[in-house]
Order: sequence, then C-alpha cells, then structure tokens
Amino acid sequence: MAKGGFPGMGGGNMNNLIKQAQKFQQQMEDMQRDLENKEFSATVGGGAVTAKANGKKQLVAIDIKPEVVDPDDVEMLQDLIISACNQALKKAEDETADEMKKLTGGLNIPGMF
Repeated sequence: MAKGGFPGMGGGNMNNLIKQAQKFQQQMEDMQRDLENKEFSATVGGGAVTAKANGKKQLVAIDIKPEVVDPDDVEMLQDLIISACNQALKKAEDETADEMKKLTGGLNIPGMF
C-alpha cells in the first residue's frame, strides 16, 4: 500500500477529490436556495382556479374567481382546487428533478431531493 493513503492514490488526487466534493456541495446548496425561492403556478378551469407553490413544495396561494363559487356545485370547485394544487406541486417537483439532473449529470442519487 502506498505510504499514508490508498493504493494508487497520491495526495494530490485526494485533495482534488475533496475540492470537487466541496464544489458539488456548494452547487447543491445554491441550487436548493434558488429553487426554494421560485414560485410555480397552475391554472385550471379556464382560469377559474390558480394554485401557487414554492420550491419547497408548499402551497402559498390559491386564487378562486368568485363566479365559479356555486353553492349548489361545491364538488366541482373542490375538484378544480385539487387539480390546480397537484399541477403546481408537480411543476415544482419536475423542475427540482431537472435541476438535479443537470447538476449530477444524470446520476441517480437516492434521497438527494
């Protein structure tokens, strides 16, 4: 075994690996911060309901046009709200996955996001 390390790995290689890991970690933190500050929205029902989510995949707003509030058809409004929320959250999830793919070069690293 090489003196003070792993076979075939000089000190320079290990230092380079550590620097690359630190750079990757910084890029991950920057990407995470950028995504958390983004807002994703989805509108359904011809503009009747709009849901907004942040990059943390939390709902931050729901806008409902007053003319779609029909006390005799609450189920339709509920369906629109659920659909808008799911679409906004899916947009946040998809962009997070896309950004992660760019950063990792397509490597599948479970538990990263």
